[in-house]
Amino acid sequence: MHTSAGGKRVRIRLSNEMGSSPLAIGTARIALHAGGGAVKAGSDRPLTFSGNPSITIAPGAPVLSDPVELDVPAQADLAVSLYLPGTATVNTLHSGANQTSQVSAPGDFTAAASLPGQASLGTWPFLTEVDVEGEGEGAAIVAFGDSITDGFRSTADRNRRWTDVLERRLAAAQDGAARALGVVNRGISGNRLLSNPPPGSLAGRAALERFDRDVLATAGVRYVTVMLGINDIGHSSDDSPLPGGATDLIAGYRQLIARAHAHGLLVYCATLSPFEGAKYYSSEKEKMRMAVNDWIRGSEFDGVIDFDRALRDPARPTRILPAYDSGDHLHPNDAGYEAMGKAVPLALFSGPPHSVGK
Repeated sequence: MHTSAGGKRVRIRLSNEMGSSPLAIGTARIALHAGGGAVKAGSDRPLTFSGNPSITIAPGAPVLSDPVELDVPAQADLAVSLYLPGTATVNTLHSGANQTSQVSAPGDFTAAASLPGQASLGTWPFLTEVDVEGEGEGAAIVAFGDSITDGFRSTADRNRRWTDVLERRLAAAQDGAARALGVVNRGISGNRLLSNPPPGSLAGRAALERFDRDVLATAGVRYVTVMLGINDIGHSSDDSPLPGGATDLIAGYRQLIARAHAHGLLVYCATLSPFEGAKYYSSEKEKMRMAVNDWIRGSEFDGVIDFDRALRDPARPTRILPAYDSGDHLHPNDAGYEAMGKAVPLALFSGPPHSVGK
């Protein structure tokens, strides 16, 4: 896992929320990553759960580890090692990690300096959060979104998502300031604002459903960025997108605003980026995207991040600039994600949060 802000203590969150049977965690450890299946000497720490070295997680539940002392630099890579005794069914995972994890042969190798890897994974099974506690006043920015926030089609193991670009810009701007800002990526590929995906999908529950868990429950959250809606539009009828048109999405956005403001958070919305040429594109869907973006630019959100303007081709604004297109005409490439990260105004996060409104 790649960290944002640094600190002196760390804990993890494991989840069996999508599981239907108990999940046994035999051992868990955390360390600074040294590449591949190796950890940096002297950094390995055992983790406990309510004081115990092992825990069984009930179906539908998450658990937090006890905090452990570990000097975690900003922009660090951490290795989280889990020993799963017996057989574990992976029902709860993040499918688009864009990071490589290692799986050993049977046995508990969590304390090994170098994991005897037998296979690799591009997902994060069971591990859903790493919390780093820093010194002084800190705050978290939660990036709430779909595959474009998740960083789909960016280069794996290189941290090239737009949220990674933003966190590097914030770190450079803060330059050791007491008030550190961390960026928490809550993007899920395929996620929608209003509706749940078909059964068996790994696209996550609808944003309106998961908002409390993925935003409000995040430690230190003060700011939220929202980039959601393109999958609601894309997976609807070509000729008549969404039963209530753009009004349906606008109502969903207003719910997010109200719920964020009720908890004293500032919430910023990103415009929906161009998608002409994508598999689920149609001219009627493009009209809805434009209507939604017009509303976002003049809406009740506390601020706007204009990713549409950052990514579009000036010669043909309905499509992504070819230099930023990963090839599927929906997701940016590394250069496109870089442009997105640079398009976020840092001033949005420079003032103190307030209770509600602009």
